Order: sequence, then C-alpha cells, then structure tokens
Amino acid sequence: MSGTVQDIATAFQFLTRLPIRRLPYDSNVLSRSAKFFPLVGLVMGALGSVLYLWLIRHLPTVIAALLTVTFFVLATGALHEDGLADVADAFGGGSDREQILDILRDSRIGTFGTLVIAISLGLRLLLLAYLPPSRLPAYLISGHVLCRWTALPLGCVLPAARQSSSQGARLARQISGASLVIGTLFAAVIVTYVLRRAVWMPVLSTLAVTFVSGLYYWRRIGGVTGDCFGATNQLTEIVVYLCGVWHL
Repeated sequence: MSGTVQDIATAFQFLTRLPIRRLPYDSNVLSRSAKFFPLVGLVMGALGSVLYLWLIRHLPTVIAALLTVTFFVLATGALHEDGLADVADAFGGGSDREQILDILRDSRIGTFGTLVIAISLGLRLLLLAYLPPSRLPAYLISGHVLCRWTALPLGCVLPAARQSSSQGARLARQISGASLVIGTLFAAVIVTYVLRRAVWMPVLSTLAVTFVSGLYYWRRIGGVTGDCFGATNQLTEIVVYLCGVWHL
C-alpha cells in the first residue's frame, strides 16, 4: 500500500502544484506512477467544476470560464502550456531534427509559442463558456482525465528523442504495458460514468489526437520529449471541450 500511496503522490507532485508534501518526490518512480495520471485529471476536473459552478452564480459565464482556466494554469504551474509553446516554436521554426531539438532546449518563447498559447487559452475559455452548466462538469472532468491519459500510450510506445535525465526521458518508453492497461481502465471507467452515451466522440477524438501527434513526433524527431507530452495534453483537452460544444 505504501508503494501505491507513493505512486499517487508522485503523479500529483509531477502534474500539479497542489500542496502534497508529506512524501518526498521521487522521479525514479515517475513512469510507475503514470497509471494514476487519469486520477489526477479526475481531481483537477472536479475541482474546476466546483469552482466554475460556484462562480457562475455570481459572475458572467465568460469571466467564470476565464477564472477557471486561470485556476488550472496556476494549479499545474503552466506545465502543459509550456510544453505546447515549446513544441510550436520548435516544430514551427525547425527545419530538421537537430534544429528542432535545439529549439526545444531553449527556454525562451518565440512567436509561434506566443500565438499558440494565446489560441489555447482563448479556445478553452470560450468553449467552457459555451458549454451548458448542466453538462460542463462531465466534459471538464473528461477533458482532464483524457488529456493526462495521452501520456500513457505515448510513453509506452515512443522512445526518448534525446538521451537525457529529463522528466520526459523518464516517461518515454518507460511506461509498462501493465501501467497502460491500468491507466486506460481508470480513464475509461471515469469518462464512461460521467458522459454516458456521449462518451464515444471524446474518446475517438482523444485517440485520434494521440495517434496523429505521436506519429508526427516520431517522424520529425524520432521520439518524444517532455514538451511533446505537454503539447498533446493541451490539444486533447481542447478537443474534448470542442466535442461538448459540437454536441449541442
């Protein structure tokens, strides 16, 4: 049981800034803890839903959506936004594998990264604002569960694009088949429970984003980096929200 508790704590410590400090962070168990990434998504989605439903009682929906997105950015330390920006700069500005990897190592943000972050934040804000309050919790929870699930197949199948001791390298081809199965079952049970018969569209969209982005990373740089995990995460979250609005 202590190992399970440590795995859950590691998943939360890696993916969020929530105050979980009783257990020390151990990056060596990160790949083992990945099966609990969907659980982190469940907690984050539930917290965001409670916040949003409380805010719309007092504020216009657009402002409530903005504050909810701001909560997610702060609660995750902009981890996934940073990955999306770096991937946009690298793949948008790099002409070959080495140049792409060089740009990914650069901590500065460029034009492509700035534009993509603005689009990502704007899309999430508007999509949440247009979701009916009665259905928003289901899609908010599903979006956060499924976007974190994407790290499991990417980390199980694809190798690290470069040799390093980074967090991304600790996931790339380090996630076991057992962790993939367990994490997938977690995610499937959660999203099926909250979405019911509407589950198929977000799930198929998530599979498509994961497959296409993973294939793209493999063809361009021969694997994945931590930023690639973050970029696919962000794209999936947006696509799931889009499914909720599209279903109207």
